[in-house]
Amino acid sequence: MARLAQTAGLTDVQQEIVSTVRDFVDKEIIPVATELEHRDEYPQAIVDGLKELGLFGLMIPEEYGGLGESLLTYALCVEEIARGWMSVSGIINTHFIVAYMLKQHGTQEQKDHFLPRMAAGDVRGAFSMSEPGLGSDVSAITSKAVRDGDEYVLTGQKMWLTNGGTSSLVAVLVRSDEGHPEGTAPHKSMTTFLVEKEPGFGEVRPGLTIPGKIDKMGYKGVDTTELIMDGLRVPADRVLGGVTGRGFYQMMDGVEVGRVNVAARGCGVAQRAFELGVAYAQQRHTFGKPIAQHQAIQFKLAEMATKVEAAHAMMVNAARKKDSGERNDLEAGMAKYLASEYCKEVVEDAFRIHGGYGFSKEYEIERLYREAPMLLIGEGTAEIQKMIIGRRLLEEYRYQG
Repeated sequence: MARLAQTAGLTDVQQEIVSTVRDFVDKEIIPVATELEHRDEYPQAIVDGLKELGLFGLMIPEEYGGLGESLLTYALCVEEIARGWMSVSGIINTHFIVAYMLKQHGTQEQKDHFLPRMAAGDVRGAFSMSEPGLGSDVSAITSKAVRDGDEYVLTGQKMWLTNGGTSSLVAVLVRSDEGHPEGTAPHKSMTTFLVEKEPGFGEVRPGLTIPGKIDKMGYKGVDTTELIMDGLRVPADRVLGGVTGRGFYQMMDGVEVGRVNVAARGCGVAQRAFELGVAYAQQRHTFGKPIAQHQAIQFKLAEMATKVEAAHAMMVNAARKKDSGERNDLEAGMAKYLASEYCKEVVEDAFRIHGGYGFSKEYEIERLYREAPMLLIGEGTAEIQKMIIGRRLLEEYRYQG
């Protein structure tokens, strides 16, 4: 039988890239992931290996030193990486979103300045949209930028910044009222700033502080932080695209491809949970035979495998739709919603198959059980995805009576 979650129609280059990443995951990530996760240790050796593979420039055009690959290729690589350890895929993801936003919306000077170093992995990206009181309501952003000559002064507090400490470039969304009169719709008065900083914690440049890592239930290793701006001065030429008021649309474009990424992560974690569950079911004996021979366990395995296949298919479809140049918010929302929900269910079933041992930190499934819930929230909750899906369906199926 073929391995689950195969993808038809890949080119020879795509197959070689995905196969190379899969081998790297099997040899360099899976053997050390649980130990590093329990220590909440940043996986520097793994990140260095991904840098050597060119993963940081996978979707950056060749003219800037990247590989110029598609979103589908990237998503399949993320799926493999998350299968090894989801935190590593998070390190890549925020970098990828910032590079994508630069490629799609940056000025030529911004592309020339940042993309070659991002492709090499020498500049690591992070993006910052959320705030402590924000949740899913992006229109409620209170961080602001005020023009002062050739600079902007940024003030405010941001939250849930993946790669906040290790990054050296942050795309920050703030409110900027310049040129937008009172009463302008909130999403039309937001601007994305490209903020360069030193890696680390504390005051990483004048007016910018990264307080430290947020202690989390799962998704460890990767640094998740706050970002505090207090009189942070940013040159006007670091407005993404060179024009204020476009930040909301730029960020949503980045989040759209980010949702494909989260779907891919859900697929990868679910695949690993299935692998662990089906292997344990053939090793563990009860009532004189492997538990895999009990019908109840076979039913679980059948359901798990079906969910893995379905989530993978929807993720691939969403990536291909974006690669074709078409709008894919419906497909991305569906894929993110289904993959994250199915991931949670497949991980829980694998946990149940392990019985009491699933509760032990000696078994890998314990780590996956703590990691899966993050996918239910990241890049928009299930409720947000349902709102997006519902609105798009009403656009497509508008009643004409």
